[in-house]
Amino acid sequence: MNVDVRVETLKGVGAAMASKLERLGIVTVADLLNHYPRRYDDFSEIISIRQMKPGAVTFRGKVVNIASRRARGRKLTITEAVIADGTGTVKAIWFNNPYLVKQYPVETSVMVSGNLEFRNNDLALRAPAIELDSDDSMHTGRIVAVYPETHGLTSKQLRTVIRPVLERLEGLPETLPKEIIKEASLVSRQQALSELHLPTSRQALDKARHRLAFEELFFIIAASLRLKSQLQDESAPEIDFNVEVAQEFVKSLPFAITNAQRQSAWQILKDMAQPHPMNRLLEGDVGSGKTVVAFMAATMAVRAGYQAALMVPTDVLARQHFKNATSLLDDLGVPVELVLSKQPAADKAPVLARIKAGQPGLIIGTHALLGESVEFSKLGLVIIDEQHRFGVNQRQQLKTKSRFFPHLLSMTATPIPRSLALTVYGDLDVSIIDELPAGRKPIATKVVSGRDKEVAYGFIDGQIKLGRQVFVVCPLIDDSDSLDAKSVNTEVERLRSGLFRHRRIEALHARLTPPERQKIMERFVAGDIDILVSTTVVEVGVDIPNATVMLVEGAERFGLATLHQLRGRVGRSQHDSYCFLASDSSAPGARERLEAMERTQDGFRLSQIDLELRGPGQIYGKRQHGLLDLRLANLTDTKLVSEVRAAARRFVDDPAIMVQYPQITERIQRLQAITTLD
Repeated sequence: MNVDVRVETLKGVGAAMASKLERLGIVTVADLLNHYPRRYDDFSEIISIRQMKPGAVTFRGKVVNIASRRARGRKLTITEAVIADGTGTVKAIWFNNPYLVKQYPVETSVMVSGNLEFRNNDLALRAPAIELDSDDSMHTGRIVAVYPETHGLTSKQLRTVIRPVLERLEGLPETLPKEIIKEASLVSRQQALSELHLPTSRQALDKARHRLAFEELFFIIAASLRLKSQLQDESAPEIDFNVEVAQEFVKSLPFAITNAQRQSAWQILKDMAQPHPMNRLLEGDVGSGKTVVAFMAATMAVRAGYQAALMVPTDVLARQHFKNATSLLDDLGVPVELVLSKQPAADKAPVLARIKAGQPGLIIGTHALLGESVEFSKLGLVIIDEQHRFGVNQRQQLKTKSRFFPHLLSMTATPIPRSLALTVYGDLDVSIIDELPAGRKPIATKVVSGRDKEVAYGFIDGQIKLGRQVFVVCPLIDDSDSLDAKSVNTEVERLRSGLFRHRRIEALHARLTPPERQKIMERFVAGDIDILVSTTVVEVGVDIPNATVMLVEGAERFGLATLHQLRGRVGRSQHDSYCFLASDSSAPGARERLEAMERTQDGFRLSQIDLELRGPGQIYGKRQHGLLDLRLANLTDTKLVSEVRAAARRFVDDPAIMVQYPQITERIQRLQAITTLD
C-alpha cells in the first residue's frame, strides 16, 4: 500500500472527516499511521454480569430491551438498553446515539466494554463501547487504543479508519537496517504499527513500542555520532597543555577551585591539545563555577599565541564578563577586549584592528562577534553561552574567519541527565561540574498559595527595608483571555497600588527594545530599583549580589529546569536568600513538581525529575534544538539508550553498510544539520 496518498482515498473518509483529520495533522495515510495512541484501555478480560464490580468491565450478552427518548427540556437523546447473559442483567446508557436502537435490536448478541458506575442507587454502564459479538472485535473484548482527538472525531472513528489500512500494510518498507533489526531482535515496522494501533496482547504491544522507540532514538543518535566523526577529519590548532600556565592561573584565583572544576578543566585542556576540533559541553549547576573553567581554557589559548572568543546573549552580561575577566586575567598577561553591536566607533575600531592583526587575547561579545566587521586571524577557541544558537552554519562562518576550525566549548547551566547527553548531545563530549564551591549558602525555597502568599509579601517588604532587592517573575507580559495566569504589566500596576506602592518597581520583558532592557538592568544592578517584575528573560543574566528574593507567580507553568535557573538569580552573596513559588493550581502532579524544588538544590536531580514527569521535549524544547519529538522513547530508560547508541555507532562507523541504505543515510544527514548546538 502507498502510504503517501491522501486520506481521502480511504473508504469511508469523505471531505468532512478529512477536514477533521487535518486538524490532528493527518493529511496522508502515513500521517494516520504515525498518529500514535496516547493510552490504552484493557478490555481483554471477559467476565459474566454476575462477576461485575464497579470499574472497567467487558462481557458478552443479548439485548433484552432498547429504546430512545428525548430528555425533557433539553436537546438531548437518551438511549437505554438492558443486556443479559444468563447470569444477570445490566443497564447501559448512551447520549445522543439514537441510531443504536436500529443497529442493536432486541435479541442481538453483543460485546460490551466500558466503566460500570454506581450513581443514584443505580448500577449502569454509561456510554460503553458496543459491537456485534464476534472473534474479530475492534472496540471491545481486547486492548483498545485511545487517541488524541479533536471535536467531532472520536477514538472509535479513528480505530475504524485505521483498521483497514493495517490490513493492507504488507510490504511496508523498513526504516532500519536489516542487520540492526536482527541483532536487536526487533519486530518489523509493519508488525510494530499493526500492534501499536490494534494490539493482540500486552506482550505484542510492548514489542511494538520497543521497536518504534528504538527507531526514534536511532536517527537522533546516529546523526550526532556521524557529525562527531566528521569533525575528527577537520584540523584545529594544537594548543599545548602547559602545566605551568594552568598552575599559575589556579594560584592567581582569590578562591580555591573545586575538584569538579579541576577535572573539567583537565578534560578541556587535553582536548585543545589535539589536532582536531574540540566539541565539548561544559555543564554545571547554577553557581558551580563554569566561567572560571572557561577563563582557564582561554588563558591557555592566549598564552599559546591564539585568540579566544566568548559569546554571550546580552550586552549587560558581556560587560559583566569583561569586568570579571579583566580583573582575573590582567596579571596573567591575557589582554581582554569587548565587542558590542552598539559600541561607539572610536572605541570599537582599535579593538577590531587588534583582532584583525592577530593579537592574542580574549574577545568577549554578543553574536556581533560573527559579524563581517570582526576579522579573526588566529582564532583558536570559541566559548559560547547556552542561550546562543551555534550550529553548522556558524561554525563554517568562523572557519572562514580563520585558517582552521577553532576548538568549541559550549556552556550550559541547565543540568542535563546522562541519558539525554548520550542522545541529543551525542556529538559533544561532556564535562560535568557537579560540585558547588565551599561556603555557598542554600536558597530557602517555599511553595505558597492563598494566605501564605500574603505572608510572603510581608516578608519581601521586610527584605527591601534591609536594603535588599527582589525579582518577581510572571508567565505572561499582558493578560490573556485564554490563559488564567499573572502578567508582568498587570502585576506591576497591582504592586504599585498595594503593599509596595512606596517601592521603586519596574517591568522587564522581551517587548522592550534591547537598549531599554539594558538600561533597566543597569539601574537594577546599581540598586535604583527595589522590585523588578519580569518574564523569564532574567533566567540567564547578570550577578546581582544584593538581590535576595525571587518570587515566581504561576510557578506550575514552568519546568523545574527553568525554576531552578530563576532561583539561581539570587543567593550570589553572603546574604541569606529566598525563593517563593506561588501556585494555586490543582492540576495533577503540579504540587509534586514544585515540592521537589523545596526538597533539593541539586539541579541534576531536578532535571532528572523533570525528565521523568514531563519528557524531554517539554524541558529542552525541540532539542533546545529541533529533535526531541519523542513519543515512545523514554530517555530515563538508560538500557535502551545504550543499546541504540551501540547500534547507531556500528552503522555510522561502517561506510559499506551506509552505502547499502541510501534512504536511511539521507535521513541521518538531514538531521545532522540540526544536531549540534543549533
